[in-house]
Amino acid sequence: MRRIPSGILNERTARTKFTLTRHPPAPELRDFVEHHWILRWNLAEPHEQHVLPNLSVHVTFFPGACGVYGPAHRLFTHRLSGRVHGIGARIRPGCFRPFLGAPVRALADRSVAVAEIFGPAAARAEKSIRNARTDAEMITAIDNLLIACRRPIPPETRAAAEAVETIAADPGITRVAELAAALGLSIRAVQRLFAEHVGTTPKWAIRIYRLNEAARLLAAPIQPDYAELAARLGYSDQSHFIRDFRAVTGAPPAEYARSARRLISCTPDGAKPGN
Repeated sequence: MRRIPSGILNERTARTKFTLTRHPPAPELRDFVEHHWILRWNLAEPHEQHVLPNLSVHVTFFPGACGVYGPAHRLFTHRLSGRVHGIGARIRPGCFRPFLGAPVRALADRSVAVAEIFGPAAARAEKSIRNARTDAEMITAIDNLLIACRRPIPPETRAAAEAVETIAADPGITRVAELAAALGLSIRAVQRLFAEHVGTTPKWAIRIYRLNEAARLLAAPIQPDYAELAARLGYSDQSHFIRDFRAVTGAPPAEYARSARRLISCTPDGAKPGN
């Protein structure tokens, strides 16, 4: 089964703070864009939402946050307050280079203004989204921007996207050598492909999928066996898994699991996002 890391930590509580909906892109963009996401919140008290890093480039239009965000290696924290809505496009990992015109590693762990990459059309898209009365109008505005600036997909970009898809489809791939063998490439060729088109190393790409899967399983109501979970995710020992998880989330697995279950027990069933 293909995995798409959502990255939203403590998702049960998050659903009471905001609404998140996903929408398909225009047919012309389906090779480039995984989906568009629309986020809304209406909060009397600020809320800090933590999101695990992922491999996608995101093009976003929110008040004060119109930007292109590259693939990340650190936990990202959004501070939500007031009444806000906006839209983002989640670009398929490996598929942003035709828009950028440079190696995607140049965007890793940073963001740039939308206009820096998309030019004057970015301001027009921002205005259309700001004045939109419906989700469909926002989707049309971001579709039009990306369609106007798209370029043909070269074979190397397709190869990079397929490499990430291989990781997403096969949880059994836990080593770069295994990925290289599945792709029929050398390890060095895979490393060059990821640096140029994905913006991370293949080792980090594999790790991202493992840690997103770990966060999902740790938040389940039933406490997992940590040694079994580490082995399931391809770690050679439990201590390595604990170090990896804490390095990205800021908490060891047991603490994260306790916090997630405590939040579940305190969150009323059926709570509506945005309340």
